[in-house]
Amino acid sequence: MNREPGTTQDAQLRADCTADVDGRITFHLPLLEETDSQSAQLLLRLRPKKGQPEETLRVLDVEAVDNGGRVAVLESQPPLAEGRWDVYLLPEPGAPRQRLRPRLRDLRALVDGHTRDWPSPVAVRVPYTTKDGYLAVRAWLRTAHAEVEGIDVTDRSMTVRGRLHGATLSAGAVVRLRARGPKGAVRTREPQAESAGRRFSFTVDYEELVAADAIGTRVWDISVQARPAGGSPPIRVGRLLDDVADRKEIFVYPSAAVGGVAVRPYYTVDNDLSVEVTAAE
Repeated sequence: MNREPGTTQDAQLRADCTADVDGRITFHLPLLEETDSQSAQLLLRLRPKKGQPEETLRVLDVEAVDNGGRVAVLESQPPLAEGRWDVYLLPEPGAPRQRLRPRLRDLRALVDGHTRDWPSPVAVRVPYTTKDGYLAVRAWLRTAHAEVEGIDVTDRSMTVRGRLHGATLSAGAVVRLRARGPKGAVRTREPQAESAGRRFSFTVDYEELVAADAIGTRVWDISVQARPAGGSPPIRVGRLLDDVADRKEIFVYPSAAVGGVAVRPYYTVDNDLSVEVTAAE
C-alpha cells in the first residue's frame, strides 16, 4: 500500500463516532498520552481526484470531556464540500498525521432522514468504513435534491416514487433521462405530483430507452427539471438521506431482457439513480 507523505498507519488507532440528526458528528478518540492530548487535533481531508494534490482540509480541536475521554466535534456549519473526507489524528503540531480506523459508528439518527424535510442547500454527511478499513465521511452538498422513496420494477418498466428537498415542482416540470456521452439522447416524462409539489412519481418504459439508442450499451442519468420556465438547473434523482454511504453494491435491482439487451436501474458511486442498457453478449 502506498503511504501518503507525512502520514503514519497504526492498525490499533481507532475511534468511535456519533452522527446527529442535524449533521453534527462527534468523534470519540482513543486514549492519548498526556503530553499529546493537550494539543491534539483531528484532521479531515477532502480526498483529491487521482493525480491531483490535496487542497481542502478541515481541522478540529480535541477537547477533554467529563468522563476523562477526548472528543472532537464536527459541527453542522459550515457544510463539507461534496466528496469523501479521510479522518486523521494530529497528536501534536508538526507530528505526522495518523489515519484512524473506525470502532463504533452510531448512525441511528440518520436512518429515517428521508422522512424529514431538508432545506436548501441539502447537506448530508455519513461516516463510513473505507474499503481498506479506515474511517471516512461521505458528504453531499446540493442546492436541491430528489430523494428516491421507492422503485417498483417489472419486466417492461420501472416506476419511481420520490420527494423533492430544497425545491418544489412548478407547472411544466419534467423528469429527464439523458444518455451519457456526446449528443446523448434525451427522453422526458411528466411527473405525477402530490403533496404540494414535493412528492412525485414517474414511470420509465424500457423499450423507449432501447429504441432511442442504436449503440446498445448506454447509461441514462435521471434528473428533475422542477422549474423549466425559470431556467433552474436539473436536480439529480438519487438516495442520500439515510445511513448508507455506498449504495451501489447493496441495493441491486433485477434486469429485464428487452429487444436483445438487458435493462436495469442502479445507483451510481455517488448514490444517484441511473438506468443501464447493456448489449447482449
